[in-house]
Amino acid sequence: MPPVAVQLHSLLFKLLLRRRLSSLSAPAPAPAPAPAALFGVSSRPADQRPSPPSNPSFSPASPDGVATKDLHPDPLSSLHLRLFLPNPNHHAAAPVPRPLRRNSFPQRDPAPGQDQLSRRASASFHAVGVSPEPAPAPATRDYGGYLPSAGAARSAARRKLPVIVQFHGGAFVTGAADSAANDAFCRRVARLCDAIVVAVGYRLAPESRYPAAFEDGVAVLRWIAKQANLAACGRTMMRKGTGADSFGAAMVEPWLAAHADPSRCVLLGVSCGANIADYVARKAVEAGKLLDPVRVVAQVLMYPFFMGSAPTRSELKLANSYFYDKSSCLLAWKLFLPEGEFSLDHPAANPLVPGRGPPLKLMPPTLTVVAELDWMKDRAIAYSEELRKVNVDAPVLEYKDAVHEFATLDVLLKTPQAQACAEDIAIWIKKYISLRGHELSY
Repeated sequence: MPPVAVQLHSLLFKLLLRRRLSSLSAPAPAPAPAPAALFGVSSRPADQRPSPPSNPSFSPASPDGVATKDLHPDPLSSLHLRLFLPNPNHHAAAPVPRPLRRNSFPQRDPAPGQDQLSRRASASFHAVGVSPEPAPAPATRDYGGYLPSAGAARSAARRKLPVIVQFHGGAFVTGAADSAANDAFCRRVARLCDAIVVAVGYRLAPESRYPAAFEDGVAVLRWIAKQANLAACGRTMMRKGTGADSFGAAMVEPWLAAHADPSRCVLLGVSCGANIADYVARKAVEAGKLLDPVRVVAQVLMYPFFMGSAPTRSELKLANSYFYDKSSCLLAWKLFLPEGEFSLDHPAANPLVPGRGPPLKLMPPTLTVVAELDWMKDRAIAYSEELRKVNVDAPVLEYKDAVHEFATLDVLLKTPQAQACAEDIAIWIKKYISLRGHELSY
């Protein structure tokens, strides 16, 4: 059983969520114009305390060493992104320890200019033990944020970071990429995984019903691929002495161009965001090389928002559990799915219905995180079991006495369970994003 403070907060959360769902379910006085309906909304300020502003610099204002930036890649919709960039020069500036010899005799200091080599082999190797060049200081411009300089861009070839595309929770009708809780969670993930996190503020229901949020997820992958291709074309034309402006250099996101490695892309979904992540993973499998150079190497589904017409044991036992009870979730699905198409076995809700997309054996490695007191956990575990049956790496992490969104809600972010969950996720993700290939994992 969770602490009393969590139980009290759960009661307040349920009341506010029920009130929000009831207000959204009320009939609108007049239908919104078509352009407004397509544009949609990606946040509701009344749902949360003021969002923390973005801080695009590595300054004392960001003690965790993570810079943030807000982007709106599509002018025709409310799709919103917040980038989280860990300091790319943090590890480069760290001193390299002297390699040790295999024997126990003391080492003599090398002569000036002489390389420090290990005597583990009789042959010499280039660039072994050579001290790295001093890392260039982050460049800034008038806007006060980090902007990679030409020198930083060259050194970035050794500091390319994987990309984690994150989808927030909120039952498809609330939440935001820049909310206080999501901002803190993404900072933690960026720091632990040493990766660029792209938090997706997808369009919310009922203003934009299915498949709007799912299509926004696919659009973000295409946007990342476009950014990588534009940056590659720009570098090629610069080497040839041709101006790069004609290739849209002004449209290239500098953080991604200098530091992102889209071939190591991980999808991370929280609650209903896990449904979006799984859909995006399926579309990435179907697209294949059409998304080059983006390659989805793994996905993390945190307490997925899965449902189905046949109730599971946890749904019967924990239907009135903490934070998200079954009645509220049913109302959220009615607001999200198109009118007249409500079904708990809709492909967006039930991952086990046939005909959802490519065969499961083609899905990327999938880590599933579930909470002991979450009524939706059994269906998420069943989906993971189906993946393992076709030899997909699909472990399950279940946390005792945990509730839905235990690692991402603002009131629970500082709990030991939330911190341990983020660390466990980072350990597993590094198995697929590490360039060394020998990271420990489950």
